[in-house]
Amino acid sequence: MSGAERVSPVTDLPGDETQRVEEHIAVSLSGGGYRAMLFHTGALWRLLELELLSPRTHTVTLPDGRQAVLGTFKRISSVSGGSIISAMLGLKWQTLRFGTANLVDSYVAEVVLPIRHLAGVTLASDSLEGIVTVLGTILGPGSVNEHIAQAYDQHLYRKARLSELPADPRWVINASNLQSGALWRFMSPYMRDWRVGENTHTDAVTIAQAVAASSAFPPMLAPARFAFAESDFTPASGASGSDNLQRPPFTTDVVLADGGVYDNLGLETVYKRYRTLLVSDAGAPFAFRETVPSNWAGLGKRVIDVVDNQVRALRKRLLLDALMREERRGAFWSIDADLAAFPAPDTLPCPAAKTRKLAAIDTDLGEKSARTQERLINWGYAACDAALRSYVSRAWPAPRDFPYPSTGVG
Repeated sequence: MSGAERVSPVTDLPGDETQRVEEHIAVSLSGGGYRAMLFHTGALWRLLELELLSPRTHTVTLPDGRQAVLGTFKRISSVSGGSIISAMLGLKWQTLRFGTANLVDSYVAEVVLPIRHLAGVTLASDSLEGIVTVLGTILGPGSVNEHIAQAYDQHLYRKARLSELPADPRWVINASNLQSGALWRFMSPYMRDWRVGENTHTDAVTIAQAVAASSAFPPMLAPARFAFAESDFTPASGASGSDNLQRPPFTTDVVLADGGVYDNLGLETVYKRYRTLLVSDAGAPFAFRETVPSNWAGLGKRVIDVVDNQVRALRKRLLLDALMREERRGAFWSIDADLAAFPAPDTLPCPAAKTRKLAAIDTDLGEKSARTQERLINWGYAACDAALRSYVSRAWPAPRDFPYPSTGVG
């Protein structure tokens, strides 16, 4: 183990996956509200076009001319806004027409259109409409998070259960456990926190509940609460010794928040296990401020922004260092990237002055206009393409145009 890995924010933990790194492909989708959801929709569009998500082994010519086996797409790990689109892709996975010329058309019909419909609905935002919506929820029966889950069900998942997501490839929806301080993973075969243990009763949780927990940004949308029986957990599946929390109330009253509190890139569950990592980051760029609010709400938000920036920066540095040292291969792209810095030829026209405006869109679940939706999808598509053709293989053909050609990025 290298020195960098010994101090890594994603080193192996007792009871966690410790097996050898596999020569396969994993995708990570960050948080960032509707902004991230739409940006990742475009990135997945390009990944599907290049058949990187298709069920076959991929061999590529690296930028330096060497041949490399990327393996097969095995996992998609997501957080918050990334989980909204990831879960929709997983729910519709079996309906996508892999191996046919209609693959992208099926993705648009089954995944993109419902996602765009949701993006036109305000669930929570800093706007007057968003504040009124949340206040009305607080004053009514049920928690805010329960109402967010109901809205996800209404617009996307239709009460589908967590057990209906694919197990291979594996879908991982990440949340943060506010009791244990660890990552809580929702997957089709089981839910898991390395301290609390493994719960295989995934037919008792809806996809909407899992996504609502993953996107339960504090304080307004959190917490997400889950009531389980102690017997729902696999015996002796929690950590050993003093780390073990496999007991009530940790097992019976689980309290979760946004996955980005722990890992805003969704990197934890893929970095340890897979060699090829394709990471899409639509988190808000950190903004310097000359003055800091003195009121508790403004000050609290600023503190959360600083913490989030530090957590994301640590994981980003780990990933980029591993890519440079060839301990991992793959690509990283972010919503605040400048395509002029990418060496790939014939990238799509994305002036930095315009894409910076897209990166600055609020992190919320507030309505986005049709043109804003299309610009964000186009930008995710173009950024993903530039990163893949710069750092994975330059043999792939450049895209002919944006998914929405008449809109561009601004």
